[in-house]
Amino acid sequence: MEGRSSRRRAKKRRRVVLFVIEILVLLIALGVLLVVLKLDKADTGNKESVINAAVNEEVAEQVESEDNSWKMSGYKNIALFGVDSREDGNLDKGARTDTIIVASLDNETGDIKLCSVFRDTYLNIGNDIYNKANSAYHQGGPEQAIQMLNSNLDMDITDYITVNFRALVDTIDDLGGVEIDIMQEEIHFLNDYQIGTAEAIGIPQSQIVNVTSPGMQTLNGLQATSYCRIRYTKGDDFKRAERQRMVLTQIADKAKASDVSTLNDIIDDILPKVKTSFTKAELVEYAARAAGMNIAEQSGFPFERVTGNMGKAGSSVVADDFANNVVEFHAFLFGDSEYTPSQTVLDISSKVHSDRVKNGL
Repeated sequence: MEGRSSRRRAKKRRRVVLFVIEILVLLIALGVLLVVLKLDKADTGNKESVINAAVNEEVAEQVESEDNSWKMSGYKNIALFGVDSREDGNLDKGARTDTIIVASLDNETGDIKLCSVFRDTYLNIGNDIYNKANSAYHQGGPEQAIQMLNSNLDMDITDYITVNFRALVDTIDDLGGVEIDIMQEEIHFLNDYQIGTAEAIGIPQSQIVNVTSPGMQTLNGLQATSYCRIRYTKGDDFKRAERQRMVLTQIADKAKASDVSTLNDIIDDILPKVKTSFTKAELVEYAARAAGMNIAEQSGFPFERVTGNMGKAGSSVVADDFANNVVEFHAFLFGDSEYTPSQTVLDISSKVHSDRVKNGL
């Protein structure tokens, strides 16, 4: 009987899926008592304070309105932030988000869709101040960053997970690396970024292993993290976001196939480097469903855009038609063809267009 009980406990411990992207880990599944006890190391936030009351009231009105068919009651939407806190370990305001992703879980199918919000996207970051998206977290931490996502995108996000560089490096190393097809043009930048990343997180330069040839190969944690940071090849920051989502998918697949010991090592490594709004009970609930979760589709917002100087904001990513891009965003995540933008989104769209014309874009 004891043997069966141990096997059952071991089987439950395997029902864990860890999603990691650049300096970002989505801890959707951390089941069983052994794992839950470890969660005391994580910084869990207060969900009540995460979203701005005025913004949330408008979102709630949209969701409850019988005239709108874009209800999100069947989905769990989560904000994923990867911050460039480096050696100081800061996961709150003062850190800039290198990565901003909206992860939407279809509660019925278990499919997860990921949509990057390009960090230089010109948005209303709060209080009618327009700047790059990554400045919202820097000014007001996850609360302001989530407020920004909800108001600009007509979303209902209340939960988030934030991690730093070291979390990604350690997780990938614990998983034995990730398989990535390296292009010739990426090699120089990957190796160059390894130097800065190693210095930032305290890895000796002697441990850097340069990539020397293109093709499919296994990257260690430092290499893969540096790969996620590349933005100077064709495609710029848009290709960078694609690389991040590629690494995320690789890590998710390897985590699913990992044994209990490996997953336990990952949890030990990353929990001190995570800030999240999730409670222990919520993580256990997701753990029970982890085996049925699957990353289905990935994309980036805005879908149609230009890049140019936007005054004080500097070089920014600007939506061609902001409101139409938000319509496309909802269609991508929820398959909704009847969603109509709120007045808030329409006002933001008008302002973005006006500023774009003023700056000659």
